[in-house]
Amino acid sequence: MKRLSIAIPASVVSDTPHLREKTSKIGLIGRAIAIFRVNEVVVYPDFPSSSQKKDMNLVTTLLAYIETPQYLRKALFKLSPDLQYAGILPPLRTPHHPLNRRGKDLKVGEFREGVILSKAGGGRLIDIGIEQPVLIRNPEFPIGKRVTVKVVRVGKTVEVKIADQRETPEYWGYKVNLEKHPLGEIIKSRNFGLKLATSKYGKPFTQVVGQIGENWERSDDVLVAFGAPAMGLNEIVKHEGLRLDDLFDFVINTIPSQGTKTVRTEEAIIASLATFNVFFSAKASLYDLAETSVAGR
Repeated sequence: MKRLSIAIPASVVSDTPHLREKTSKIGLIGRAIAIFRVNEVVVYPDFPSSSQKKDMNLVTTLLAYIETPQYLRKALFKLSPDLQYAGILPPLRTPHHPLNRRGKDLKVGEFREGVILSKAGGGRLIDIGIEQPVLIRNPEFPIGKRVTVKVVRVGKTVEVKIADQRETPEYWGYKVNLEKHPLGEIIKSRNFGLKLATSKYGKPFTQVVGQIGENWERSDDVLVAFGAPAMGLNEIVKHEGLRLDDLFDFVINTIPSQGTKTVRTEEAIIASLATFNVFFSAKASLYDLAETSVAGR
C-alpha cells in the first residue's frame, strides 16, 4: 500500500496574528490532508536561526487533535492554551471518526480507535466510543495508550482485539511527526521512494506528469514538501547550503500562471494534493493519462 507524506513548515501560521485564525487555518489544512488521504504530516523548522518551538507545538497539537476521534480527545489531550479555540475546528468525518455511539449497532469486523483506560480481569478496559468501556484481553498496553481494535463479537458483551491499521479497508487518518531537524536533513535521513518539492519556480506539472507517474507507480513512500509564507523551499534549503534540485526528484509548479502574487501554504496544499489525486486515484497510471491527453490534442 502506498504511503503519502507531506512536509509543512512550522511557520505555516506565522502570517496569521490571532490564535483563533491560526486554529481556523490548521483546521483547513487538516481537512485537506484527510480529504486527499495523506498518511503522515511532517512538521519541520524552517527558520534554523530562531526558535520556533511555540509554532511547532501549536501546529502539531492542532493537527493531532483534529485527527483524533472526538470521543477520545478528553482522555488524550490535556487542557492547553493551544486548544482555546478548538471548538471552531471542522470535523473530519473520516471512517475512523464514527458517529455511532451504541454498542448494539456495532458490526463484527468493524474497526474502531480506542484508548486504554484501566486494568481489569487480566486485561484492559478500553474506550471505543460506545456507552461502556469494553474488555480487551491484552495486559501489555499501558494506561492512556491509543490503539486500533477490531470488533470480534457483538451481543450482551462486546469483544474486540488489537488490530493493525494496515488491516483497515478504508483511509484511517494520519500521523503527525514533529521534526527538530531542518528539511534537508529530513530528506537525507528518510528513505522516500519519490520526493516532490512544490515551487512557483518549478516545472509546470503537465510537463513532467509522465515522468512523475512512472516514479509514483513504483514508489511505496511518496513525500510532497511545501514552503512557508515568508519564503519558498528554495530559500529554506539554501540556509542549509543545499540545492532543491539535489534533494528532490522533481521540483514542480502545480499552479502555473497563478493569478495572485503569492500562494499561501494552505492553498498550495489543496491545489497540489487535488492535482495528484486526479492522477493517483485513476485506474490508469499518471503516465497513461498523460499520454492519452497528449494524443487527444
